[in-house]
Amino acid sequence: MIWQSEDERIEFITGCRKPSDFFWAFIVFLGSSGLLLVATASYLRRNVLSLFPSEDTLVSLEEIDFIPQGAVVTLYGISGLFISFHLWCTIFWNIGSGYDRFDRKEGIVCIFRWEFPGKNRRIFRRFLMKDIQSIIIETKNSYTYHVLYMEIRGGGAFPLTRTDENWTPLQIAQKAADLSRLLRVPIEIVV
Repeated sequence: MIWQSEDERIEFITGCRKPSDFFWAFIVFLGSSGLLLVATASYLRRNVLSLFPSEDTLVSLEEIDFIPQGAVVTLYGISGLFISFHLWCTIFWNIGSGYDRFDRKEGIVCIFRWEFPGKNRRIFRRFLMKDIQSIIIETKNSYTYHVLYMEIRGGGAFPLTRTDENWTPLQIAQKAADLSRLLRVPIEIVV
């Protein structure tokens, strides 16, 4: 989402609350829960789910030995729950969300992002527009990924987009052109 006036432009950045993030957190949770149910059935030597009768499966859950198969499945299930917990925490805290503010009237660019809780939860960077040398488009090939950077004098390149965003070449070129016009700097393409 973009808000723009004559002298100011604010781009709101979506963090970890995209539909794909919810999908993967849910799938990992379901998969790890299923593995823990199989491990529990192998430990107790009986079917813990009445939804899956033993006659219908190739191998009965009671026939799986807890050592070593059940123990390994338990480890996979527990590690899957940890990964799922991590994914749900990033969604809850909305990691990576924030905004990019370009203000020609004041001559500043502000970059704000939320990170994991702690001392550095809020990432806030402020640059003078006169220190911005160029807008850089980095591309691997025409369909892999495109990343947009802002090159700062004495500060290196600062990323404006993430590698997991699916930008088409036309979209990334349009965004680079808009920023180049607003900041009055050239565009560089790095392959």
